[in-house]
Order: sequence, then C-alpha cells, then structure tokens
Amino acid sequence: MNSESQTDCHRENSRFGESNQAQADAAWMRSALAEAQAAEKRNEVPIGAVIVQNGRIIGQSGNATEASEDPTAHAEILAIRQAVRATKTRWLHDATLYVTLEPCAMCAGAVVLARMLRLVFGALDPKGGACMSLRNIVQDLRLNHRCQVTSGVLAEECGSILTRFFRVRRNQA
Repeated sequence: MNSESQTDCHRENSRFGESNQAQADAAWMRSALAEAQAAEKRNEVPIGAVIVQNGRIIGQSGNATEASEDPTAHAEILAIRQAVRATKTRWLHDATLYVTLEPCAMCAGAVVLARMLRLVFGALDPKGGACMSLRNIVQDLRLNHRCQVTSGVLAEECGSILTRFFRVRRNQA
C-alpha cells in the first residue's frame, strides 16, 4: 500500500471512529436528558449529568438545589460524588461527564479536581458557562489537569428543555 492509500485509509478510519464516538456521545447525552427531565418534574432547573466509565454509568443526577437548599447541589457535583463512591477513588481519569448544559465555574473546577478524561455538554451557557462561553477552566494550561471537551451534543434538545422550563416559570410569576 502506498503512502497516499495509507493516508486515505487513515482518514476513513478516523471518520468511522468519530462517527461511532458521536453516536455514543448522543446516546449518553440522552441519559443526561432523562436526568434533566426527572429534575424538571421535581421543580428543579432541568439540568442532567451522567458519568460514564468503561461503557457504563457510574454516576448520574439532575439538579437538586431547591430540594436540598444547597447551592452546590448541581447535577455535575452530585454525579461526581456518586461516581467517586462507586469507584472508591477520587480520580476519574478514564471517565466522561455528559451534561446537558455547559458547566459553571464550580462544576468545571470539580471536573478538573476529579481529573476526568472528557467533558461532553449539550447547550452553551452564555451567562455562566466556564468551559467555553465565559472562560475555559477545564482546559486552562495553568492548572494541573486538562480534559478533552466536546460541545453541542444534542444542543437543541438540551437547550429547549431549559427554555421551556424558564418560560413556564416566567408565565406563572
């Protein structure tokens, strides 16, 4: 096989691998959306998170700030707590966090501290997002850990559940 053929073959394999990763990301994001829908039913801001390691969910949650009266009870934080209990380690080196909304500064910091491999999120958060929109904590070169970021996975679905939730809240007020 000549080098041009090898390059073409490599491109095909990369596209195939990226396609499989995109499909897997969408499937796991649907699990995060289910957590967001469950949070919405509890009158919480509908954000959901799942943490996946070796093809299985090791942590999952929706927001719980209202019920717990705890401003740190974001979906990501609760899922991380569950994942570290499940794995019996504070490091989630080969885990991926799927979350419906771009994490805030607190949650982005927790991703770094847990040393996650990947972060995949749906909708951008232009008012509070700390992984792309306002800053990028999870890839800050000054920190001791950085993770891979994939944004925009099922962004429309992830954004629409939040838009609908806040529209209903405004109409009730």
